[in-house]
Amino acid sequence: MDLNFLHELITPAHTRIVMLVMDGLGGLPLEAGGKTELETARTPYLDALAAVSALGLSEPVGPGIAGESGPGHLALFGYDPLEYRIGRGVLEAVG
Repeated sequence: MDLNFLHELITPAHTRIVMLVMDGLGGLPLEAGGKTELETARTPYLDALAAVSALGLSEPVGPGIAGESGPGHLALFGYDPLEYRIGRGVLEAVG
């Protein structure tokens, strides 16, 4: 397969991109009316980064479908999470 055409599509950039995936933050409070782990945590560096960043939410599997870690992470990189079903343990093992 000849991929030389890709060289014409490359545009040098003078910026850097960081994609921060904060997986597993859907915890519940330990006691009724209490705070979650994330609400309790001190996050001055994340707060500072968020203040100067473009932020957004993603529905990697599909609207209304709660994706697990494995399919969700694969979807972030362009894989169809409904076709490529992989568990979190596999990702951790190869990571």
